[in-house]
Amino acid sequence: MPTLILVRHGRSTANTAGVLAGRAPGVALDERGAAQSAALPARLAQVPLTAVVSSPLQRCRETVAPLLDARPWLTLHTEDRISECDYGEWSGRKLAELSDEPLMEVVQRHPSAAAFPGGESMRAMQARAVDAVRDWNARIEEAHGPEATYAMCSHGDIIKSLVADALGMHLDLFQRISVEPCSVTAIRYTRLRPYLVRLGDTGDFGSLAPREDGGAAAAERDAAVGGGAGAA
Repeated sequence: MPTLILVRHGRSTANTAGVLAGRAPGVALDERGAAQSAALPARLAQVPLTAVVSSPLQRCRETVAPLLDARPWLTLHTEDRISECDYGEWSGRKLAELSDEPLMEVVQRHPSAAAFPGGESMRAMQARAVDAVRDWNARIEEAHGPEATYAMCSHGDIIKSLVADALGMHLDLFQRISVEPCSVTAIRYTRLRPYLVRLGDTGDFGSLAPREDGGAAAAERDAAVGGGAGAA
């Protein structure tokens, strides 16, 4: 079965504004995000991709644009099932405001029970994303063979939920996974089990250094809903 390269979109204007963008239109990459996406073709230069699949949202399509420019023989496939979680009434709100919502504790500690008002549940989010990957695995294998590799550009919570599925982790544990903007995660699927071979690889280890402002402990107390903005 194929190897899946999961790419989180580059840093967006919503990430830097501390806003939970959700599926709101017009959320683009910021300057850093554009630079991250521009570096993606070189980072994946040794990987013989057979296809590129993307969430329909602008920030994902912008992230894979340089990769497609570098490999003009590849076609972009859009997949609605790997779009951002539907945060409903939470969409467009500041994450700092949402931290006081009672639901946020459920999102952090018991996400399989979390359902966003006017939106979807995190359980449903994971189910549709897993179904999409299984379908694309079959499609890619049929077209290109069992050793094929393809890329899929999506969002933080989607990728975390796919990693949890690959590891056999309950969704309630997926907040322990961190996936920074434009990070690369690789899952090799086989007939009996998937293997996680890369997780959140950005090639930049600067974010591991202690923060001079001492804010790291507070920032890491809770998982960033939507995936966060990554290293400063």
